[in-house]
Amino acid sequence: MTRVVVVTGTDTGVGKTIATAALAARAAAAGERVLVVKPVQTGIGGDDPDVPDVDTVRSLAGVDAVQLVALDEPLAPDTAARRQGVAIPTVREHVARIRELLPSYDLVLVEGAGGLLVRLDAEGGTLLDIARDLTFALRRRGPDDVVSSPVEVVVVTRAGLGTLNHTELTVTALRAVQVEPTRLVIGSWPSAPGLAETCNRDDLTRITGVPVLAVVPEGAGSLRGDEFRAAAPTWFA
Repeated sequence: MTRVVVVTGTDTGVGKTIATAALAARAAAAGERVLVVKPVQTGIGGDDPDVPDVDTVRSLAGVDAVQLVALDEPLAPDTAARRQGVAIPTVREHVARIRELLPSYDLVLVEGAGGLLVRLDAEGGTLLDIARDLTFALRRRGPDDVVSSPVEVVVVTRAGLGTLNHTELTVTALRAVQVEPTRLVIGSWPSAPGLAETCNRDDLTRITGVPVLAVVPEGAGSLRGDEFRAAAPTWFA
């Protein structure tokens, strides 16, 4: 059965894309067929457009990556779509599309936009809804009447001050809809960590009960693809 990992962040700019690329590179190195799905990408228009996250993932991890919706302005997707005057798919349609892609891969990583509750459609749907809907759609009942799901949720966090509050809020929101976060990833670990970063590395698990899966070093996104793929497995616990 295809595994699905939903990658969310505690905020924008926490290192979700680089963490997603690291997860993809690690799985590909283990021989898995990997796809990264970005339901919505914003900020790709104007005079200084952002590099699409899927291009970054392809370059760093060397895996397949697909973007379902692209919007010009670097805003929350529902705001960007409204200002651009375009209709965008609902979260339900994103979930259906992701499910169509599953059979061709061993692992599908779904990267969110911004934080967990950023609105991805005009109906107020969020990545939390995608995680919940995929979890319940793909869960299976085993021979011992035990219900399991191939869906995992990884939360990418900051290293510095404020991360404990933001991470606990994100974890609490997931648990409120019966989706248990699987692991945390620290998205950008400084080369010279201070007291806050050092304490947070231990306290993140103590506060949330969710183990830290990986610590991605600051500047990892500037590595060449071959360097990134060689280094990524070493960042995991």
